[in-house]
Amino acid sequence: MKKKGRDLLEAFRKTFLTLQNRTPRQIKMDASSERYCYNPILRWNPQVEDYFIKAYGSLHFAQISKALTHPSCYSCIRVNTLKTTSDAVIEKLQEIMRKSGSENDVEDISIEEIKANNSIDLDMAEKQLCLQNWSISKCQIPGLEYVVFVKGSGPHAVDYGYAPDKPPKEVLVSRKCAEAVLRGAQVYVPGVMACSAHVEEGDAVAVSVAVEQPAPDGGWGLGITRGTVLQGLQTDPYYFERNGLYIGQGTTMLSRAGIFRASQGIAVDMNNRVFKLPSFHDVLEGEIFLQNLPSIVAAHALDPQKGERILDMCAAPGGKTTAIAVLMKDEGEVIAADRSHNKVMDIQKLAAEMGLTCITTYKLDALKAVRKSNGSSDMTTLCCNKDNNDVVIQSSDLRPLESGGSSTTTVGLNADTNCKENGRQYKSWGLCMRRFSSLPVIQVKNQTTYLIIKMPRVTYLSLILNILVSNEKANERTYVSKADIRKNMRRMRNGPGRNQSLGGRVENSKGFLPHSFDRVLLDAPCSALGLRPRLFAGEETIETLRNHGKYQRRMFDQAVQLVRPGGVLVYSTCTINPGENEALVRYALDTYKFLSLAPQHPRIGGPGVVGSCQFSDGYIEEWLRPGEEELVQRFDPSSPLDTIGFFVAKFVVGPKET
Repeated sequence: MKKKGRDLLEAFRKTFLTLQNRTPRQIKMDASSERYCYNPILRWNPQVEDYFIKAYGSLHFAQISKALTHPSCYSCIRVNTLKTTSDAVIEKLQEIMRKSGSENDVEDISIEEIKANNSIDLDMAEKQLCLQNWSISKCQIPGLEYVVFVKGSGPHAVDYGYAPDKPPKEVLVSRKCAEAVLRGAQVYVPGVMACSAHVEEGDAVAVSVAVEQPAPDGGWGLGITRGTVLQGLQTDPYYFERNGLYIGQGTTMLSRAGIFRASQGIAVDMNNRVFKLPSFHDVLEGEIFLQNLPSIVAAHALDPQKGERILDMCAAPGGKTTAIAVLMKDEGEVIAADRSHNKVMDIQKLAAEMGLTCITTYKLDALKAVRKSNGSSDMTTLCCNKDNNDVVIQSSDLRPLESGGSSTTTVGLNADTNCKENGRQYKSWGLCMRRFSSLPVIQVKNQTTYLIIKMPRVTYLSLILNILVSNEKANERTYVSKADIRKNMRRMRNGPGRNQSLGGRVENSKGFLPHSFDRVLLDAPCSALGLRPRLFAGEETIETLRNHGKYQRRMFDQAVQLVRPGGVLVYSTCTINPGENEALVRYALDTYKFLSLAPQHPRIGGPGVVGSCQFSDGYIEEWLRPGEEELVQRFDPSSPLDTIGFFVAKFVVGPKET
C-alpha cells in the first residue's frame, strides 16, 4: 500500500513539475518597476498569525501566506464523461487555444532551467520539456483520468509605459474584482473603484487593486469613494498602498464617464496580465466544469456507487454534486441541498446543462437537515380504494382553521376500514373543513374525524394541494377560495404551465429521516482561508475562527444522524484553519465512538496537523493524534501540488447505539 502511495505521489509530482511555470528569469528592478509590479503581502490579524505559526511554524506559514496571494499555475478541468472523453476535450481545447492565440502564453524554458529548478536528472528534464510543448495534459493519477490540466504562466513583468513625471493612466479595482482578474476574468463595471481623469474608450490603462486598510475605528475599510480621480501622484488616495499591487494592463471598453454611469458590462479588456490563465467562460458547456483539484478528490473520496442514495448537504454551486452524479454514471439518487434559493437554482441549471437526471435539489438549512419526529408521519400518503376508485388521504400537514394544533384528515368512502387496515388512529382537535362549504363535512370535537366525499381523484389531489399551500402561508392567508380550487383543478388537467416550471421554483424540504442515506458529503461553509488568490485576510479573528468551528460541529451533528450504519461520511473545507479541520475530526472521533477514519483514494494531499493549541482564555483546541495524520488529506497552497488550501476527512459509520 505504501509503495502504491509513493508511486501515485511520484506520478503527480512529475505532472505538476511540468505544469508549474513560475518564470525563473531574474527581472531587473528599477524605481518604476518597484511600484508597478505585483508583489502583495497578505496581512493577518496578529493573534491569528500567532495561532497559525503555532500550527505550521514561522517559515512554513510565511510560505503559505505568499502562495495564497498567487493563483495556481494551472486550471483544472473535470470532464463530463457521460457526454465526452478527456481526449476529445483536449482536442477541442487545443483547437480553441490555437484560434485565440492562447497557446503562445506559455514561455519557453530551457532544459538547464528545468534541471536547476527541479533538481532532477537530464533525462527527466528532457521529458518535461517535451511535455511542456503542450499546454494541455491529462491527469496521470489512476482514477482521475477524466481530469485535464491547462497550464498558465506567470508572474510576468508588465511594461506600463511609465515615464518620469508622466505616470500611466490607471484604473483602480476592488479586491474581489482583482482576485477574479488574477484567475483569468475581465474587469467588469461594478468592480471599478476609481479611474484617472480623461480616460477615453480604447485607452491603455494600468490596473491596480485597492486592498482594505486599517480604519480609525479599529476595523478595515477602503477609505476611497467610488469615482475618485486618480492622478498617479503621491497626493492620490492609497498611492503608497498600491505599490506592488498592479495586476496587469488593459484597454478600456468605456470612457471614464461611461464606466461610472453603466450598471454592467466590461470596463477593461485585460490583454497583458501578470498571470496568464485561460478563461473558460461559455467554453464547452455541459462537457467540462472548471473545478479545483482538491474538490474533485473530495467527491472521489466519497466513493459513490451506482444505485446508492447520497446527500450533498451544502451543495452550492453544484460542482461536487455533479461530480458525484457522474461517478455514479447517473444511476441512483443524489440529493443536493442548500439554504439559498438562488444557489439551489444554480445547481439545477448546472445539472441540466450536464444532462444529469439523478440529482434532486431542495432548499434546506444544513442545521435542520434531520427531520424532527413528532410521533406521526410528516409525509402525505395517498391510498386508493380498489373497489370504488376513491382516494384516502392521510396527512399530518393538514391544519384546521379553527384550532391551533395540527390534525390529520382522512378522506375516503370507507374511512373506517382504511384506518383499521393502516393500523393508525387519527385524532382531530376541533377540526373544521368549512373552507369547502359546498362539500359534505362531518365535524366531531376531540374524536376521530372522517370526511366522506365522493369526488374524482384529481379533485382530492387539488384540494389537498391547496391546503398544503395555505399552510405554508398560514400567516398570510386564512382560507382557500373556490376560485383557487378551480384554478388548481385546471392546472391539474392541463399540466404545469410556465409559472410552475422548474426554472423559477425551488422545493423546500423539512429534512430527512435518520439513517436514510448511504453516503453523505458535508463540504461545510468555512472561513475560506485556503482560496487563491487571496489579497486580504485581516477581518478574521481568533473569535471568528472559533465560531466557524462551532458552526461546523452543529452541521456535523446533523450529518452523522443521516448516514446509515455501514455508510460513509466525508467532511471537507477550503480553509487552512486547523480549528475547522483537525479539531473537527478530533471532536467527531471523541463524540461518536462508532465513527472511524478511513483511507482515501486517491491520496495525493499531505498529512494533517498533530498536536493542540491553548488559547489565552485557557481553552485547549485539540487536533489529530499521532497515527491519524496519514488518514486525512491536507492540501497545502505552498506545496508542489500548487492547489488551493483544502482539507478532506473520510469517516466510516459503524453500528450505532439505539
